[in-house]
Amino acid sequence: MTATTDVVVVGGGVIGMTAAVTLAQRGARVTVLAADDPADTVSTVAAAVWYPTHTDEDPRVLRWARETHAELSRQAADGVPGVVARPTRMLLRHPYAGPPWWGQACGDLVAKPAEPPYPAVLRFTAPTVEMTPYLAWLRQQLEANGGRLLRRRVRRLADAFDIARVVVNATGLAAGQLAADPAVYPVRGHLVLVANPGLTVSVRDEDDPAGITYVHPRRHDVVLGGTYQPGVGHTAPDPDTAAAIRRRCVALVPELADAPVLGERIGLRPARHGGPRVEVDPAGPPGSRLVHAYGHGGAGVTLSWGCAAEVADLALG
Repeated sequence: MTATTDVVVVGGGVIGMTAAVTLAQRGARVTVLAADDPADTVSTVAAAVWYPTHTDEDPRVLRWARETHAELSRQAADGVPGVVARPTRMLLRHPYAGPPWWGQACGDLVAKPAEPPYPAVLRFTAPTVEMTPYLAWLRQQLEANGGRLLRRRVRRLADAFDIARVVVNATGLAAGQLAADPAVYPVRGHLVLVANPGLTVSVRDEDDPAGITYVHPRRHDVVLGGTYQPGVGHTAPDPDTAAAIRRRCVALVPELADAPVLGERIGLRPARHGGPRVEVDPAGPPGSRLVHAYGHGGAGVTLSWGCAAEVADLALG
């Protein structure tokens, strides 16, 4: 198989798939090994709205966020399935003290006075992504550029080198074990889906003391969130949490008061102390190259295309 594959990407979530597509577009022969179909990964649970949530200020992360915002905006203009550029309102619970560190990545961020209890509101355009059709589109792009996806659970990263001499580790939470990285940890996220009563604007209150609160409209529903529970590693339903999310979101956007509940989504964000790990592992096998790309937490979509470009540079350099 090494004769037909230049790079193996381990992991079929949004980080792995965007890296695979980028590599294939640069001419590499790419095989993705995924334990689950992309449609069954934690990426499909994500609200998937561009915003560098729970990421620290870092020039590299800012570059990834800027490049991803630009790429997703182009995709929205081109009609890529599931991608829509939406006006966004971010309510602040503290006096406005200047643009946030990530503000320059959007390009159109402005601050305005807001109604109490909010001193100000940030307005900007944020690409939103419906992950089920988007992941299917990514797979189509991979295959159209000569790549392939194989359903295979990788028990050891070393096994991937049987297929190609370059391996990209985009395994999310599983990287904690596969890369022996104790910095990897889960963050439980809980969303509620309701019918869309006609909303077109995303609204978020990141500093709500009761929990991060956001309302993200999509074509046929609205994503209500949410929770950010570091170290919680289960996905069991929690009716009280779901009810609390709905109450907070209705208080934020009263038009949701009568919107029927369509379902819930619970997933584990693949976070990492110290931020994402995107680098060549010097301990890789002799004559081979191991590139790590994991630990993006809840900002996988937000950083995906910028990160994929750097991963491709590292893998092919």
